[in-house]
Amino acid sequence: MNKNIKILAPDLPESINNAVILKWHKQIGNTVQEDELVVEIETDKIILEVSSPVSGILYSQNMSIGQSIQSQSVLGYVQPIKKKSNIFNTKTHSVKKNNERDFFTPKIRRLITNNEINKVMIKGIKINKKITKDDFIFKKSCILNKEKQTEKTKTNILLEKIVNNDTSSRTRSCNRIAMNPLRKKISERLLSTIQNTAMLTTFNEVNMKPIMLLRNKYDDCFKEKHGVKLGYMSFYVKAVIHALKKFPDMNASIEGTDIIYHDYYDINIAVSTPRGLITPVLKYANHLSMFEIEKKIKSFSILGQSGKLQLKDLESGTFTITNGGVFGSLFSTPIINPPQVAILGMHYIKNRPVVICNKIKILPMMYLAISYDHQLIDGKQAIQFLNCIKDTIEDFSRIIIDI
Repeated sequence: MNKNIKILAPDLPESINNAVILKWHKQIGNTVQEDELVVEIETDKIILEVSSPVSGILYSQNMSIGQSIQSQSVLGYVQPIKKKSNIFNTKTHSVKKNNERDFFTPKIRRLITNNEINKVMIKGIKINKKITKDDFIFKKSCILNKEKQTEKTKTNILLEKIVNNDTSSRTRSCNRIAMNPLRKKISERLLSTIQNTAMLTTFNEVNMKPIMLLRNKYDDCFKEKHGVKLGYMSFYVKAVIHALKKFPDMNASIEGTDIIYHDYYDINIAVSTPRGLITPVLKYANHLSMFEIEKKIKSFSILGQSGKLQLKDLESGTFTITNGGVFGSLFSTPIINPPQVAILGMHYIKNRPVVICNKIKILPMMYLAISYDHQLIDGKQAIQFLNCIKDTIEDFSRIIIDI
């Protein structure tokens, strides 16, 4: 007899605080191929896929859905197989087992529904585990009682229901499910931020017309050369890095009673996924070109939607940018992503009347919000930092001449 092979959970880094079984893609008795997806693990950051180490039959599942696991936990066993006949016999047995269910034919189901017949009253002869139309009978009293009911009785019942506001046909239900690890982690971090930081938010607004003119002018050439659209986010990232170089406190982090200053710029970009908001990192963003930033962000969005982001995509980060404008948010107060000390919120671009040189003009304006930890950053620094971002977006040539 072949020795069963363990299906092991991957090594989980220390930053993963919680991991549970999300879904079994194969059930006991199913055949699996080597490297074929068998089970998914959900952590507080991403979803990890675990494949079969060998070809064979899934012999057992040691962990159930929702059960917590650790690194190298034995999730189940695979029984290796060599002969095709074993696979065939297993499939045959599985099919036979699944067919061992009594059920009504579609015609019988229609008769039951149309005649308001109680299934309990039906008797029949089982042929191949089915009940056919010619076989079933039901109690005569069921039909007789229905035929004897007069129109007057029906009317009285209807009036009684109307008068008493009968709600028997209405349903009231709720569905209780466990909070997934990612949502649980997000809630923990948000509460931790509120409780452990002196968070303040300051605002400004920026004229987006110069950036919009640049995009309209070069978008086609940019897409033709690099294969990706020229979005707003690459402008935001460049403007943020330009400002962070002038205000290094905004790029720092707090750990306990220590302040850590970073000489690199790893920018977290908030990405919405079906499981919640995650913040993959543009590592060494100051060394990335505009098209590299756009490609990375597009890749993060695609991987986030499919749950394929890797742990390395979420590690580190010195400053976060979130853009609620893509969902239509006009104004918000973003929450700091600890241990970072600041986060920038971008919003919806909307045409508004503004006063320029004592004249009213209609311009595409966007509100900026910077939330910061007052334990390290003073209001003056935060305001100057936000003004620097505003000035850079309104005149992108400032980056070229470094002012």
